[in-house]
Amino acid sequence: MTNPKPPYTNPNRKQTSDIDLDQQSYQLLEDETDHKNQQHQQNQSDKEDNKGNEDDKDSKPSLTNKLDDEDIGEEFDSVERDSIKALTEDESFSQPKSYGSILAEEFMHARTTFKRSNGSVFTSALMAGLEIGISFIMLLAAYALLVEIVAPHYAITLASLLYPVGFIAVVIGQSILYTEQTSLLSLPVLAGIESVTRLAQLWTVVILGNVIGGCIFSLTVGWLGLQMGWFEVTHIEYLAHHVLNYPWWILLGSSIVAGWLMGIAAWLATSARDTLSRVLLIALITACIGVLGLHHSIVGNIEVFSGLIFGSTSLSDYLMFLSLALVGNTIGGVVFVSILKGGSLKYDIDKLKEERLEEIRTDWYR
Repeated sequence: MTNPKPPYTNPNRKQTSDIDLDQQSYQLLEDETDHKNQQHQQNQSDKEDNKGNEDDKDSKPSLTNKLDDEDIGEEFDSVERDSIKALTEDESFSQPKSYGSILAEEFMHARTTFKRSNGSVFTSALMAGLEIGISFIMLLAAYALLVEIVAPHYAITLASLLYPVGFIAVVIGQSILYTEQTSLLSLPVLAGIESVTRLAQLWTVVILGNVIGGCIFSLTVGWLGLQMGWFEVTHIEYLAHHVLNYPWWILLGSSIVAGWLMGIAAWLATSARDTLSRVLLIALITACIGVLGLHHSIVGNIEVFSGLIFGSTSLSDYLMFLSLALVGNTIGGVVFVSILKGGSLKYDIDKLKEERLEEIRTDWYR
């Protein structure tokens, strides 16, 4: 269906103000948007009917083809919503995901987390705290073996290549890890759909679950490792000292970079279309954190807490580290990933919106 244009003989046409023109353009564009949305829904219905055809992979609907108005937010008008859907549409599974499609998928995953109960979020975060302990135990056991044949500095660097194991278990298992969810959960808040209060509540639940899970892992598997001879107390103390042996401002800066890298890891994992690609991308990014000795709040919690329980680390050192690492990881995840990447998409939306309005103005004066 097409919208009728005003007659060419209208003498008042050139006297229409820019404000009236914009209002009329918006009305025409909204009507066109509604029509396109109806066509889009019909096309989606047709694609679902043909879902059994495995040869036609490009017709398979993706997560970002299911964006509803409530997912985008009521503060956007119909033109902006249509622009967002156009930028985030991802229909071809044979091509890399678009920038907007990746951001939209992260946004929808965040909305799903916001809708979960606090008990569900805490349980998932507790599991993540336990699973991330695999990185700690593998790194510590490998260091204990390597330090017998190479210098400690080289031993800890080589052992850090096993650092990604726990992260892979968390991400592929879809448990909630704070440093991964930091940037994701802030997206609906930056869009004005969820409140800052609810975000702070979720962050608190996730942090508690991750920290408690990590402490449980240290008390159980860490103790077991000592009994089975995987490592000794001196190795635990070395690792805790390796984490804490920096001034507070260095530790904070290192945590910011680690938070930024974790935000990138979450972004790249979302961009992948298959599990193998996700595993490879997560391994590459988290290996950088381990080899460079950057400070990750949740893995570091297990490292320093183990030093507190089995070694000579003080409680004040443990609390200082945990506070600085959490603040730094939060800054890195929110500022450098959510705000900057989300802001980039906003500029794209505004540009597409202006281009579509210009098309309407051009048609109006013809």
